[in-house]
Order: sequence, then structure tokens, then C-alpha cells
Amino acid sequence: MCYGHDGHAALQQSLDRRGLLRGSLAALAGIGLATGLGATAAQAGGHHHGRRPVPKEMISLQLWTVRDALNGSPGYDATLAHLARIGYPRVELALGYFGRTARELRRFLDGIGIKASSSHDGIAADAAALDQKIANARTLGQRFMVVPYLNSDREDDWKRWAQQMNVEAAAARRAGLRYGYHNHAHEFTIDFGNGRRPWDVLTEELDPRLVHLEIDIYWAVTGGINSGDGVADPEGFTLDVIRSAPQRVLQYHVKDRDPATGDMADLGTGMIDFARIFRGHQVLEYIVENDTPDVTPQRTAEVGYRYLRRLRF
Repeated sequence: MCYGHDGHAALQQSLDRRGLLRGSLAALAGIGLATGLGATAAQAGGHHHGRRPVPKEMISLQLWTVRDALNGSPGYDATLAHLARIGYPRVELALGYFGRTARELRRFLDGIGIKASSSHDGIAADAAALDQKIANARTLGQRFMVVPYLNSDREDDWKRWAQQMNVEAAAARRAGLRYGYHNHAHEFTIDFGNGRRPWDVLTEELDPRLVHLEIDIYWAVTGGINSGDGVADPEGFTLDVIRSAPQRVLQYHVKDRDPATGDMADLGTGMIDFARIFRGHQVLEYIVENDTPDVTPQRTAEVGYRYLRRLRF
């Protein structure tokens, strides 16, 4: 549930399918995929000689992860300063600018040594809103701007949204920005009644010269399990999604999955073999996220950063 129009609904849609998930876990365990913490800790170990790390400068955090800390205690400024102390060089913005203009936020982030390299923004309501969205992204020094969430069981809605995103992406490109779309699970599970799903429409209609994909690994894995297409090999399903899309995958949301419940989990405590996925496809930005932090938002952010710094693939 990344920040977007109705992320809570997307999460509930996934969790409502726990019956199917639990039926799948025995098969996963039987082929050694649902091995939990022991396997992920081994994958993250530094003893894999010859394997590469995730470059520090490519690690980011989606601020939805720490939304409770931003909105409550210790507050926006202290939370961002904490992320800088952990070592994060960049963040993906969500939830607005917390009382600052884009220029004021840029000054604050520059002062603590963090770059706002990406943001989650819905499709603009009109041309003026699109111009403002692009102007803010340029002021903040962003490289990416990403549509975080769309949902409908009507194929025509997805076609219309794809057309709108192509228009926005062309304007973003003229401004020197990369424009992307971020998935959840339902793009792989909604059936329009003709065997086609939202992911089919998006990958057919989004202009690959203009629009890239920000693949949320947790949601892709979950979509594969919930649809039945990725039950036997969730990571393989995710790699197939990445490799088969005409659009380039330039960003990852790196979010783990509890092997028993299917819930989100702090990085390194779940079932997903991130090293395998990273070996199969490398990106420009690896964005830590957990919508439901296991302990505290700040601790989840630290665990995620340390995990990616240790991971070799």
C-alpha cells in the first residue's frame, strides 16, 4: 500500500485472499522458497565473493513508511534528519511538503544532506496542475515522478489512464524528468472478463519511450501468488513481469513478505529472494518500504537500509 488514492483498499484486497495464500505456502515450502529469515539472512551476508552490493547512492526510502513519525512524534524535520544519520542519501516523497513550498523543502533537504530523487503523485486534474507538479519536481531536483495507484475493474478506465499518463510523461520528459507507474497486486488479478488484466492494458498502452515502471516487488510477488500464476515461483513470476514489459523498469520498491501471513515485513525477515531478482534486473533506484513497520517506522527504515547495504547479488 504505497501512498496513492486508496492504498488501504489495495492492502485489504490482498489480505482478503489469505485463504488462497495459505494453500500456496505448502507448495512454496516444498520447493525451498518459503524459508524465512534464515535464507534471507544468508542472502544478505557479505561472504558471497565476487557478488556486487547495491550502490549506496542508489538506496532510497519511500516516506510512506515513516508517515506516523512524520505526522506525529518526532515530526517531519526530526524524522528526515534521522534518515540522514542512518545513511540514506535520498528519499521518495509522499504526503506533501508538510507546510513548506517546494523551494523551502529543497533548502531543508539540502541542509541535512538528503536528495528528493522521486515522488508519488497522482494523475493531474488539469494542465495547470500538471505544470505545477512538474515545476515542483524540478525545484526539488527530482529525477523521477511516479503515479502510485490506480484501480478499476473497467478496462476502458485503464486505457484512459494510460493515455493521460502518456501525455503527462511527454511533458515531464520535456522538463528533463522520468515519468513512471507503480504497481500493486490488483493489476495482475483483476479479470475484465475476457482473460485480460490491467497489467496487459498498461503494458500495451503506456508509451515505452516515455513511461517507465517502478516495480513494487512485494506487490508483484503477491499478485503472482493471488492470481495463481506465480504460486510455484514468485520471484520467477516477478522477473517475467519485468522482462516481458516493453517499458523499462528503472526503480524498485524493496518490500519483504511474511511467509506465514502474506503481510508486509521488514527487509530480511521475509520470504523474498531479493538477490535473485536484483541479479536478474538492475535498476537506478532501490527504494526501501514497509507500509506496516514491524516495530517502529524509524527502526524499519534502519533495518531496510542495513539490509540493502549488506546484500550481495
